[in-house]
Amino acid sequence: MSTPIIEHAASGLNQGYIFTLVGAALIVCFYAGGLARKIKLPSLIGFMIVGAIFGPSFKQITLFTTEIQHSLSFITQIALGFVAFSIGSELSIKSLRRLGSGIIWIILTESFLAFFIVTTLIWLVTKDLPMALVFGAMAPASAPAGTVAIIQEYKAKGSLTQALYAVVGFDDGLAIFIFGFASAVAKTLLDSETGNASGSFLDTMMVPTKEIALSIVVGVVLGFIFCQIVRKIQNSRDMLIVVFAVVMIGTGLSEMWHLSLILTNMVIGFVLVNTRREALVHRVTAPLLEVMPLTFVLFFCLAGSHLQISALPALGSIGLVYIIGRSVGLVGGARLGATFGHVEEKIKKYVGMGILSQAGVAIGLALIVGKDFAGLGAINEAGISHGTEIGIKVITTITATCIFFEIIGPILTKIALEKAGEIGKA
Repeated sequence: MSTPIIEHAASGLNQGYIFTLVGAALIVCFYAGGLARKIKLPSLIGFMIVGAIFGPSFKQITLFTTEIQHSLSFITQIALGFVAFSIGSELSIKSLRRLGSGIIWIILTESFLAFFIVTTLIWLVTKDLPMALVFGAMAPASAPAGTVAIIQEYKAKGSLTQALYAVVGFDDGLAIFIFGFASAVAKTLLDSETGNASGSFLDTMMVPTKEIALSIVVGVVLGFIFCQIVRKIQNSRDMLIVVFAVVMIGTGLSEMWHLSLILTNMVIGFVLVNTRREALVHRVTAPLLEVMPLTFVLFFCLAGSHLQISALPALGSIGLVYIIGRSVGLVGGARLGATFGHVEEKIKKYVGMGILSQAGVAIGLALIVGKDFAGLGAINEAGISHGTEIGIKVITTITATCIFFEIIGPILTKIALEKAGEIGKA
């Protein structure tokens, strides 16, 4: 049973209550993260567990109600902006050249193999090609925050770390493109069931193409403006203010213009590291190391509060097939690409283990399916359209499987970095 103060906060969103709740959550997460580290788990697992306990999954002690989650959603966006900027600032062309063409092979093979394997397995289980294509399109999307959080928490450094930055940074852009292609084909198949046409295939494909292209353009423009601003700043406090401002602008423009905030902010960091001297890049990124831990605590606590534990029993055969297919596709595809690209042995062995996290982007794509596919296709005996049915199954399944991937992904990333000998002292 909810207490009166919680009911009041949920209905009126009392600002004092929200501030108090966030502060209390930070303290609890601080100790939960320490406890997780004592049992050899990443601290973010502790943050997520606290969020899950305080979230709607446990109705008796719900503190992060749906309304409060919505009011704090800007924290998630800012955190992803910082994560994307950090990834971009690690992707110098010189270091990517040292990794060679192998990194391109890894990104292409892990994304497309995950798509093809999940699509095939879901089709074999359901005999529903539009549904299979949509689930396949979800598979390449990753959650870079989990990987970056582990790298920074354990101070990892080395060629595998560099490869992970590149893969989790660029595969989200590729995932958006694959989703655009697959959803266009799925919509065409659904339209053919009723004899309706809702636009050409090329028109549908233009949406993700424009999103990716405009994200890159906006990121490049902001990146060059940012470089001009920071070149004479010496004080770390002033530098942090400017970095925060630019990430906020990049995130805000991405939201307003429906761009990829991850790609936009990553390109800002990419422009910085590839157009300015190393000393300036260090001055820009050093203050972030002081802020990112706080960002990660808030981000993963809120992410945990969104995990609907009650969705796990509804996982079913589709969910299990999706988990297996995505895991095999990403890990196997990364290893296959590393083999084709002739990268060093430790990257070949362990890069696939570091890219399994999945959350925000996949859930966002699932929500798009729920909205765009509603009403499409033939009507079944229950009076529900085929497209609506696909949307319901995709949202339910992706929500449940993200719980699994958000827990197992960071753990496997830590193991991979340990085995590669790239973890420093935590």
